[in-house]
Amino acid sequence: MDLALLRTFVTVHRAGSFTRAAALLGLSQPAVTGQIRTLERQLGRPLFLRQARGVTPTTIGDELAHRAAPHLDALVEITETGLDDESGVRTLHLAGLPEFTSLRALPALTPLISQGMTLRASFGNAEETLEGLAAGHHDLAITTARPRGGLLTSTPLCDEEHVLVASPRWAARLGPEELHGGHVLLEQLPVVEVHESLPLVSRYWSSVFDSRPAAAAAVIAPDLRAVLETAASGAGLAVLPRYLCEQDLRSGRLVALLDPPVPPLRTYFLAVRTGTLALPHIARAHEWLLRAAVDW
Repeated sequence: MDLALLRTFVTVHRAGSFTRAAALLGLSQPAVTGQIRTLERQLGRPLFLRQARGVTPTTIGDELAHRAAPHLDALVEITETGLDDESGVRTLHLAGLPEFTSLRALPALTPLISQGMTLRASFGNAEETLEGLAAGHHDLAITTARPRGGLLTSTPLCDEEHVLVASPRWAARLGPEELHGGHVLLEQLPVVEVHESLPLVSRYWSSVFDSRPAAAAAVIAPDLRAVLETAASGAGLAVLPRYLCEQDLRSGRLVALLDPPVPPLRTYFLAVRTGTLALPHIARAHEWLLRAAVDW
């Protein structure tokens, strides 16, 4: 059996679409369709059911993918290992949000370097990270969006608590009595955010106040570390993950403006291409991060 046909088949199975598989493989859609038809003729059985949107594997298709995918991924690993380093050093290509990847994931993975692993990190938002993972640019992705479909597999990693913070100057100006008055007074403060759409503040307002914030952002900085420093300098309120601002809350550089009974949470996921956890270096990093996340 032609390995190229199997590779195309596994890609279609993971992507759930001839069009998506063609983009991942760098082929035309008719070429992908033709290869799948050739494989189906060789096996004498249909592998996919064509639908209006994409394809669904038959029972035979699922069984073939389950048996073939780990071996194809192992062959890819052998090829990539040879390209990475003649000594056989495994390189893990990790992608995720810049702050969490920098402050949590990379420090947690550094012990693997002494075991012969090398790390290459890429930063991006959830959509960019998952697209890069699906295209084969990354081995492991940390994302706040759970991927859908059969191409990618995800595991919950940890939850992060979001905290509404500001500098002591703003907290003193509001005062505890005014803070208990609700979000109307809070909306008089300038807002520091990562995007014009106010994703973090909007999520916090929706969770805690069941409403949308009325204020516009005074400062936009597309990195939570910049948001933290700007808020601590007195620019206004911000919503930050607790792991990022915990030290500043303890030192008094920032003050938590509210302490809701149920704080807003955001879940992180570890995502891989389906079947690639059979590769030792990806499985080791995956397990290492899950162990580290217990203390996060």
